[in-house]
Amino acid sequence: MAARRRLARVPWGLLVAVAALFVPAIGSRFYTFVATDIAIMALFAVSLNLLLGYGGLVSFGHAAYFGIGAYACGILMKVHAVPFSVALPAAGLLAAVFAALFGFFCVRLTKIYFAMLTLAFAQIVWAVSFKWNSVTGGEQGMSDVPYPDLSGLAWVPGLAGYRTSDHFYVLTVGLVAACLWILRRVVRSPFGRLLTTIRENPERTEFIGVDVRRHELLAFIIAGLFAGIAGGLFGIFNRGVFPDFAYWPKSSDVLIMTILGGMGSFYGPAIGALILIILNQEITSYTEYWPFVLGILLITLLFLFPGGVVGALGGLVRRLERMRRA
Repeated sequence: MAARRRLARVPWGLLVAVAALFVPAIGSRFYTFVATDIAIMALFAVSLNLLLGYGGLVSFGHAAYFGIGAYACGILMKVHAVPFSVALPAAGLLAAVFAALFGFFCVRLTKIYFAMLTLAFAQIVWAVSFKWNSVTGGEQGMSDVPYPDLSGLAWVPGLAGYRTSDHFYVLTVGLVAACLWILRRVVRSPFGRLLTTIRENPERTEFIGVDVRRHELLAFIIAGLFAGIAGGLFGIFNRGVFPDFAYWPKSSDVLIMTILGGMGSFYGPAIGALILIILNQEITSYTEYWPFVLGILLITLLFLFPGGVVGALGGLVRRLERMRRA
């Protein structure tokens, strides 16, 4: 118990964020590329965890807000020449507005009906982005989304020799760290604890006077906001925005990341994003049967470690502590 308390007091998030800033200095351009992808997907997965892990709401359509944020940021920066400092928050806010609209209907349903309605709204977003050629570029998407002007970072000590992509990576790590800090404050707040209570027993929570639907809707909006920010960053990183960003496989990817890492912990989905992306990079270089390998991995994990990777590590720590005491 004492060992676990000591581990809990370590600021792991801050340490990882600081260490991540040195990836461009010690790694190749490929490692910086992969690390940027991991950072953005980590934010996307943690935003879903607010619904899934803390609210008990299984969303099959979380990619809708990822895609909305990506298109909003891309259109503002490329078509209207809006600066990044305005375009990215606007993308998150627009995603939150759509999350409020869709969530108003979704939270009125429960369990599988809630999940299927989230998928239906996501399919609507995908269909609009696929067909609205004059705005989204249709099935061809919108390429050549510009990088933000990061010339000011060149004057920061230690960043003078970095490339533009490295500067964007540093910016991404900083923004993702700030967003994760805000989300962590949310889940540790009375609202976050009440959300967990709703997950455990919504009927009893409603009986004591809590407006369950209003709290679930607020969680839906917050999750959509940060998914939209992740989408905006991903569109710039990808140098283009495409309808696949809002398609259902993107929702399944982030759902797998959350389950793989451990939806019962805050940083579990981020660890799941790290593992899934690295496995994808490594296994696809040897075989084209990546989905088959992923299926076996998930089946094994769900049967042996239902709490995900973080749950398995926590169980190992507890076992070692019992052995030490014995």
